Amino acid sequence: MEILIWIGAAISLAGVATLFFCIFRAVQAKSAGLPDAELKERLKAVVTLNLVALMVSALGLICVIVGIFLS
Repeated sequence: MEILIWIGAAISLAGVATLFFCIFRAVQAKSAGLPDAELKERLKAVVTLNLVALMVSALGLICVIVGIFLS
C-alpha cells in the first residue's frame, strides 16, 4: 500500500499547488484595477477553482491516510 501513500501525496501536492495558483490569480485580479462587476466575475472563477483545489487536496490526504492504515 506504499504506492497509495505516494499517489495520495502527489494528488495532495497538486491541490496545494492549485491553491497557490488561486492566490496568485486573486492578487493579480485585485491589482489590475478592474471595474467592480468584472472583478467580481474573475473572483467568482477563482473561488470555484479554489473549492475544487481544496477537494482535490483533501482526497489526496484521504488516500495517504488510507494507505497508512492499510500498511
